Amino acid sequence: MPSSAGPSIGTITEGGRVTQVGEGQEAEETAPPVMTFGAPTAGEVLADRYELVEHINNDSAGRLVWRGVDVILRRPVAVVLRYPGGDSATEMLQAAVAASRVIHPNLVGVYDAIDEDERAYVVREWVDGRSLREMVAEGPLDPARATAIGNAVGSALAAVHATGMVHGNVHPGTVMISDDGRVVLADARTDGADSQENDIRAVGGILYFALTGHWPHAEAPLHGATAGHGRAAIPDAVRDGSGSIAAPRQVRAGVPAYLDDLTMDLLDAEIVPPSSDVLAAELARLDVPADDHFLDQGGPLRFTSDPGEEPSPLAAAGGRKVAIGIAGLLAVALVGLLIGISALGGDDKAPKTEPVARPSASTPAAGEPTPATVVRTLHVEDVRIIDPESGDRAEVRDAEKVIDGNDDEGWETASYRNNGKFGGLKKGMGVWIDLGAPHTLKSLQATLSSTGASAELRAGTAEFPSSSSGDRQLVASYTARIGQPFEEHDGTKMTFNGFNPEEKYQYLLFWITELPEKDSGDGWKLGVQEIRVQGS
Repeated sequence: MPSSAGPSIGTITEGGRVTQVGEGQEAEETAPPVMTFGAPTAGEVLADRYELVEHINNDSAGRLVWRGVDVILRRPVAVVLRYPGGDSATEMLQAAVAASRVIHPNLVGVYDAIDEDERAYVVREWVDGRSLREMVAEGPLDPARATAIGNAVGSALAAVHATGMVHGNVHPGTVMISDDGRVVLADARTDGADSQENDIRAVGGILYFALTGHWPHAEAPLHGATAGHGRAAIPDAVRDGSGSIAAPRQVRAGVPAYLDDLTMDLLDAEIVPPSSDVLAAELARLDVPADDHFLDQGGPLRFTSDPGEEPSPLAAAGGRKVAIGIAGLLAVALVGLLIGISALGGDDKAPKTEPVARPSASTPAAGEPTPATVVRTLHVEDVRIIDPESGDRAEVRDAEKVIDGNDDEGWETASYRNNGKFGGLKKGMGVWIDLGAPHTLKSLQATLSSTGASAELRAGTAEFPSSSSGDRQLVASYTARIGQPFEEHDGTKMTFNGFNPEEKYQYLLFWITELPEKDSGDGWKLGVQEIRVQGS
């Protein structure tokens, strides 16, 4: 009897308008030979449900990709088969199961994963469309379209990362654009060889590729974006003698300065990237459809003008692209300039190496808005552990490890017995943060040592106390809760986004209310590996 991983929704696909390549691998003329014993035939019905209609192609790993029909729901599906099944198909099936846990409009749906021993197959959504690689083969995209695609990929990654998982395979072949304009990300991997940070940096690669037609990772590729597996035809980025890549604006005209800076910041290994949800929010701000009456969508992002007049560039600088004519654009530019000047007087302690997108050093051209704000990882002036019912003061040490930039070590609680509510000995413990000065905040992300914890984020005005009784008073006074609390969270990252944009915050309290059980089963314990605050 076949074993099924169960129907759900998730990510796996790659393909073209007429051809779809399974598991995110580009088809090659030299694909490995396929075992044909028991090979499927058109008209065969798998698992009494999925009728095979047409063999589309084989991917570079030798898997067969078929167009099929779900005979129960009467919808088209793609079926990716491999021979044999069993242990050799474990990674493919695990990828499908992991992908099915995330439901998002920018992720390809996975419906079933079945192992029949002699063969295994994954049934997923059929996408009528083509990959970003195929689309850009006809020429680089205009900045508005590139931003929209980057926004969709960033949103998909934010959904994946919210579960604690990593996609691990973001490149032009796994970004699909359907015939109706929907952008979807495909082919998540499960081998654990990548990181969420590399996922985020890959969005910079997607933007770079869409804007220039070149992939910037050929010499130092991200996992899953090597020149192998059918990707050798993607041209490398233009580089100088030292190997540094040229910025999109150096490759082609018409790229707004802010989009250029954002792309290059994401590719810069010296700059800590934002979290995927912060990046998605930033790209969403920029992704506003331009008015066809004012914008020529057939080429670079520019205002159209009377014959003989030189069109002026429209930049997506730190805000929405407002296509309301020259007068409206100048008004937006003036407001952006005033806010930008105000932002320059902000926290001089903030590191210059951690912006979401650094503002251009050049003077904006006439009609090009100045970035209104720069969202960045903020400097933390002080961090302490709050323990109102302190028993062991050793438990409040190592607070500085939660802001040292190293996710591999941090502060951790003691091990408690009986239950995750600190063994009934205390109501909670927390990490208190002082930003040094009031800031407009975008998000706080806490990276934890394990899943299953419960916590909330609070804000207040009290400074760090000097005693346990002071700890109790501080906790009682921090009544403003930010966003929704996490209850037995199934991921290792908690991201809080509910800050009031009209308020400024200096003091925050990450308050832990329940600990996860240790893998060994002999107690409850939690480590806070890193806390990052994004704002301006």
